[in-house]
Amino acid sequence: MERRLNWYQAVAQCEDRGEPYVLVTVLGVTGSVPREPASKMVVTGEQSYDTIGGGHLEYRICQQARERLARQDFISEMANFPLGASLGQCCGGSVSVLLEAHPGCEQELVIFGAGHVAKALVTVLGGLPWRVTWVDERADQFPADCPGNVRMHHTDDPAGDAPTLCAGKQVLILTHNHQLDFELCRTLLNSGDCAGIGLIGSATKAERFRQRLEHRGFSAADISSIRCPVGRTDVPGKRPMEVAVSISAELLSLSALPTRTTSARRGLPWKELKGLIKSTETGDLSK
Repeated sequence: MERRLNWYQAVAQCEDRGEPYVLVTVLGVTGSVPREPASKMVVTGEQSYDTIGGGHLEYRICQQARERLARQDFISEMANFPLGASLGQCCGGSVSVLLEAHPGCEQELVIFGAGHVAKALVTVLGGLPWRVTWVDERADQFPADCPGNVRMHHTDDPAGDAPTLCAGKQVLILTHNHQLDFELCRTLLNSGDCAGIGLIGSATKAERFRQRLEHRGFSAADISSIRCPVGRTDVPGKRPMEVAVSISAELLSLSALPTRTTSARRGLPWKELKGLIKSTETGDLSK
C-alpha cells in the first residue's frame, strides 16, 4: 500500500514531478472547528494530501481547487466557509482559507521507445521543466529509477494508446522498430492533435516514410510536420548522449514562447489583505 504523504511531502513531490497543485491553508477560524489555523492540505487533479478537517468543507474546497486547476487559473484566493447547515457540518463555527494554485510544468512530452538515446534523453530532461510520459512495450527496458518528472507507461499497444497519451503534447518517436515508428506516425497524423512529432532516423528513413505516408493519402503539409531527422543540426555527434543533447536543444527551441505580459498586481490585492487583517484584529473572520 502506498504511504500517504503529509502536505509538505506532497508539495515536494508535486514540485519534483512538475505536477500542478493547490496548497490550502487555514488562515483563521471562529467558534468550534475541526482544525486550527496553519493547518494545510494539498489538492491535485486526482489526489488530496493531508487534511484541514474533512467532511463537506474539505469536499467543497477540493472541488473548488480542481475547478481552478482545470481552468489553469493559477492565482491565490481567500474564501470563507460557515460550518452550518449549508455544509452539513454542525460545528457552528467558520473557517477562512487561502488557496494558492501552482502551475507545475507547462511543457509536456511523450517519448516512445526506451533504447539508448531515450535513456540518455530522460537523464537530460530530468533537470528541465517538462512533464514526460515514457512509453515502451518492454518493461525490462525501463531503468529502476527515473527522474521525478518522468512517468513510465508500459503497454502492449503503443500505437493504440498514442492518441490519448499524446493529445496536446510534443511527441518523440525513438523506438527500435521501424514498422512501429510508421504506425505511430500514421496514428498521430490521423488524430491531428499533438503539438509536434519528432522521429529519430536518417534522411533515407525520412524519405521512405514520406513516400509511404504519401501513398496512404497524407498531404505534403501533414508529412512535413514530422521532424526527421530529429534534433538540432548544429549540435554534432552520434553518441546517445550527444543525440539526446541535440534533441533537448530542439525541444527547448520549440517550447520557447513570447514572454507573457505580467500584470502590475500579482497575488492577493491589498484591499482583500487589509480586510483580512481587520477581521483578524476584531476576531470576526466570517466576512
